[in-house]
Amino acid sequence: MDEELTWETLDAETAYACPGFDVIREDVRLPDGTEGEFDYVQHGESVIVLPFTADGDVVVIEEWRQPVHRVNRGLPAGTMEDEDDDPRVAAARELREETGYEAASLDHLYTGEPANGNTDYVFHYYVARGCEATADQNLDHNESIRVDTADFDSLVESVRDGTLRDSRSAVGIMYYALFER
Repeated sequence: MDEELTWETLDAETAYACPGFDVIREDVRLPDGTEGEFDYVQHGESVIVLPFTADGDVVVIEEWRQPVHRVNRGLPAGTMEDEDDDPRVAAARELREETGYEAASLDHLYTGEPANGNTDYVFHYYVARGCEATADQNLDHNESIRVDTADFDSLVESVRDGTLRDSRSAVGIMYYALFER
């Protein structure tokens, strides 16, 4: 049944490469036999963490985001690295590096493809519980992050009123509010 929708990849090359992502150009054959090119951003997998402290607050970050030229409030997140075999391990690492917090438990929440029409990006969401500040941040050279905590209901409200604009974070917050509470 899916064969009638499947595209055939005839050839592929990296059209552009930079730190963080590549642009892939593929020669493709569509189901009707038409041949053409298709470009997409190759980024891979990332993790997003919804971290609760023992008191029930959420550890949030405020980070400069150059593409939108403003400080963004959201959840700790990061790209899986080549040596990461398990998203759970990457989630624990990103939480620790970006916030200095470690979790007593870390459970998978949701996995999604945020824009599968133009990127291979995959987001693995985790909920972390019993988070405690145990270390200093260990930020990448291009990260500017301030750590704070927030009441979960205030985060839901900030998604509702549009003040929390980071969609990665919004999806994690909404998913948890809808299915896990």
